[in-house]
Amino acid sequence: MSMEREMSHELPPSDASAHAHASVAIPIASPGETVGVVRARMVGADRYESATDIAVLDGDHLAGLVRIEDLLAARHDLPVSSIMDSDPPVVAPGADQEQAATRAVDRSESSLAVVAADGRFLGLIPAHRMLGVLLEEHREDIARMSGYVHQRASARSASEESIPLRFRHRFPYLLVGLAAALAAAGLVAGFEQGLSSRLELVFFIPGIVYIADAVGNQTVTLMVRGLSVGVPVGRVMWRELVTGVLLGAVLAGIALPVVAFWFDFPIALTVSASIWGASTMATGVAMALPWIFSKLNLDPAFGSGPLSTVVQDLLSLAIYFWLAAALLV
Repeated sequence: MSMEREMSHELPPSDASAHAHASVAIPIASPGETVGVVRARMVGADRYESATDIAVLDGDHLAGLVRIEDLLAARHDLPVSSIMDSDPPVVAPGADQEQAATRAVDRSESSLAVVAADGRFLGLIPAHRMLGVLLEEHREDIARMSGYVHQRASARSASEESIPLRFRHRFPYLLVGLAAALAAAGLVAGFEQGLSSRLELVFFIPGIVYIADAVGNQTVTLMVRGLSVGVPVGRVMWRELVTGVLLGAVLAGIALPVVAFWFDFPIALTVSASIWGASTMATGVAMALPWIFSKLNLDPAFGSGPLSTVVQDLLSLAIYFWLAAALLV
């Protein structure tokens, strides 16, 4: 039985380690064999998964690697040991697959040897498998930046699912949004008398709602991305909340003199105080919802944005009308 057939009985484990991507369907040689013998054995042999490198083994230990280009160019009577790389890059079987692929790229190698702690050779990671690993990791990074959940299988499923599933996953949140829109209409109608007495208040409703949504959406994006890469909410909660308060205060400070110039100081005070309150509230809501979705094992990318917008709009209107009633009506 050939050395290739003997090694093919050892199957790699099914995980995301370097060993899982190692192949034993490769050409094998021993240090004392000549180039001609190795070349002759490769002709007509069982199909290799990769033949870009020949593993040179001393027993079951890796002695070196020979590039196929060097094997084909060498004289047939030279020993394999004279043309092999006796110090090729190797990785442990439990090494992370991305680290293994990156190391091979950094060393400009077409394959990477996996060697156990006791020195046993476990196989080569061929170039096409390393390329697949890098592509997979690239997709995962894109999914994380897009705000999907941490598990890449879930992220890809969310991107590639069928139209009925897309509808089923997204419609409930939008239905809640429709209900909230109707509730917002009722809230405005309930303040009809106050709006009639100070019609200027109507002019600022879109602006108050927009500022709250904008601040909240920034926070939601940061929180969802943080959760997708394993950053706990508690680590950023205080800083994000303070940031929201400061953003609201600065925006309110800018709005106060501008609105006072156009209208009067009571209107300006109501608008600026509403901007500050709505911004602070929106930050808190935007932090809470992704955390709740994560705890419920739901994808925060689907529900956090729509629900936070709904809640922020209602609370922004409530804050605005409450301050208007307290300061103006």
